[in-house]
Amino acid sequence: MKGHAIEFAASAATTIVPHHGVVTLYGYGIQVRLDRGHLLLDDGIGADRRRYRLPRVNHGLRRLVVIGPDGMVSLAALRWLADQDASFVMLERDGSVLATTGPVRSSDAKLRRAQALSHHSGAALRIARELISQKLAGQERVARYKLLDSTTADAIAQFRAEVPSGDSITTIRLIESQAARAYWSAWSTLPINFPKNDLNRVPEHWRSFGTRVSPLTGSPRLATNPPNALLNYLYALLESEARLAAAALGLDPGMGVLHVDTTARDSLACDLMEVVRPQVDGYLLDWITRQPLNRGWFFEQRDGNCRLMAPFAVQLSKTAPMWGRAVAPIAEWVARAFWQTISRPDAPFATRLTQTNKREAKGKTISLPTLAPRPENICLGCGKAVAKGVTHCAHCAVEVSREKMLELARRGRIASKSPEARARVAATQRRQAAARRGWEPSSQPDWLTEKAYTTTIQPLLVQSSISEIASGLNVSVPYAARIRLGKRLPHARHWQILARLSGVSVDVKEF
Repeated sequence: MKGHAIEFAASAATTIVPHHGVVTLYGYGIQVRLDRGHLLLDDGIGADRRRYRLPRVNHGLRRLVVIGPDGMVSLAALRWLADQDASFVMLERDGSVLATTGPVRSSDAKLRRAQALSHHSGAALRIARELISQKLAGQERVARYKLLDSTTADAIAQFRAEVPSGDSITTIRLIESQAARAYWSAWSTLPINFPKNDLNRVPEHWRSFGTRVSPLTGSPRLATNPPNALLNYLYALLESEARLAAAALGLDPGMGVLHVDTTARDSLACDLMEVVRPQVDGYLLDWITRQPLNRGWFFEQRDGNCRLMAPFAVQLSKTAPMWGRAVAPIAEWVARAFWQTISRPDAPFATRLTQTNKREAKGKTISLPTLAPRPENICLGCGKAVAKGVTHCAHCAVEVSREKMLELARRGRIASKSPEARARVAATQRRQAAARRGWEPSSQPDWLTEKAYTTTIQPLLVQSSISEIASGLNVSVPYAARIRLGKRLPHARHWQILARLSGVSVDVKEF
């Protein structure tokens, strides 16, 4: 029976094409296992289940992300991922990293010994200075060019100027914390927009970025509003990529130089993250300033902790390779700094992540790939997904157009009652009255009567444009439009001009 069940599951599974090389699993009863050379993936909630299978060739998988601890992963599946140079990342539902595995590399004992002795060799201080200097440079760019806050940017630049003279890692940490206080204070009043229909369901403290410190923990953990929850999740993806990068280079991810050693943190991975954090901030800032957040992407727990809904977290997970490419040169530079303290290395330093020894990460600006995953474009009214470049769905667009028309009509009524508008209307009325008084009925042909105009001339006016009628009669465009439609009978002095515009000869004798 068990074999039949596996065969049924395999037959019911469909082939999946990873987006940006990432597949994300969420829900309950997650399964990652191997069957007949294929990687079988099973996830979902309740009756809404998904089953996928990946072959060993042309699968396109680079990251397998699992959100939540409910499920199982077989040893054969982990071996399949290792054979395919694909990484496995397990995240808690609050965004914290639970486990990561990547392509297996043999470790270098000399490199790890140099890493352990970096505080005595002086390499740790040099690395800390460089990492924080690059981080503050990134924060300065975000503050100056994205937040448009030159005062904060100048303050961060001053703190960065103090980094090279820092004589201890404790001093470097103090400078970084002071710059961070100024940096995040510039974010605090940033407005967070939601679709119009969601506003009555959005708590007040969700409508601004607020502080990075959560009132629930006294730290960034357990965020209480969407933007901070988004940052926490993106930082978790970045941390997982930093762990994988350190392990791929043969370093110990838990033995840091800037962050203190703890049992619950991979300190070196956190060190490598520092340079790339401003890039994550810029990615989020570009997003939340260009379009609103959907209320359905988030849920609030009973204690006020804001969490991401699983389908939305799946979309964010697609950015993982982008952060991996950003952190790779940083990790290689740190590993090289350790390597240079070895008196007689056995071989030249290998750049496994960037695949080139010519590219030096130190001192260069790290830029994100041009083809970054874009957030889902949503309707400004109801939050429904819409096509790129569209601001409203078909239903909301009708209401928006109606509101715009009402607003334009209101402005028109106000403008029509202004002294300038009244003066123009009075001048027009005086000019038309003078024209009526100066017109002689005897100048009109006898045949051109009201009946002749309505039966012969007016039906032919459709051949003339409204602008031609308006300029020929010296009247307004709306009035000319009503004449053309037959909704307004013009003064008799205009009939000859309208006859010429309609192509009727004024020499006609009979009707």
